[in-house]
Amino acid sequence: MRNSVLRRMSAPAKLAAGVGGAVGVAVLVAACASGSSSSSTGAASSSPAGGSASSSAAASGSGSTVIKTASSSAGTILTDGSGRAVYLWVKDTGGTSACSGACAGAWPPVTTTSTATASGSAQSSELGTITRSDGTKQVTYNGHPLYYFAGDSGPGTASGQGSDNFGAKWWLVAPSGSDVTGTVSSFTVSSSSGSGASTAPSTPATHASSAGGGWS
Repeated sequence: MRNSVLRRMSAPAKLAAGVGGAVGVAVLVAACASGSSSSSTGAASSSPAGGSASSSAAASGSGSTVIKTASSSAGTILTDGSGRAVYLWVKDTGGTSACSGACAGAWPPVTTTSTATASGSAQSSELGTITRSDGTKQVTYNGHPLYYFAGDSGPGTASGQGSDNFGAKWWLVAPSGSDVTGTVSSFTVSSSSGSGASTAPSTPATHASSAGGGWS
């Protein structure tokens, strides 16, 4: 029957029917391809989001910085978990840091990715953090932002004690939170070094004079 109908159709009619069938097939193929592409794109776009969440979770699980104590010729002082001396700066007021730029290069802030914890005679109730202008968390003790001195060669040294670099005194810190003004150049590091993040420079920095002040 179908062959009989086709034989009775004129040549133009046969051509139109053929074109229509081809167009229909093309539309069907395009629809299938589009559906397949959308599915692949959706699956691909979901992968980075999952990866990002995993990275964020890993970052938030970082350990806290430890603040502990050590014995010195001027009494007990605060250090970080590895035994590096930490200092306060007299110029800081109101629990905020006035040390940035070249100052922060010479006196790196004691920072943490989580919280700060106390060990030894250090008091956990005195510990806190402030957020610096670059978004990092700086550890505070009794409201004083804490710093390392880039000129200290490593744990057990306190060559920054009493410096008036950048226009104000830098002092070691007692467990009570007060400044230690006695002469200290080295001290005894306890055997229990503790753990935690540390931003102290591994080697002394090369210092140049600046408008902020010179070395004492």
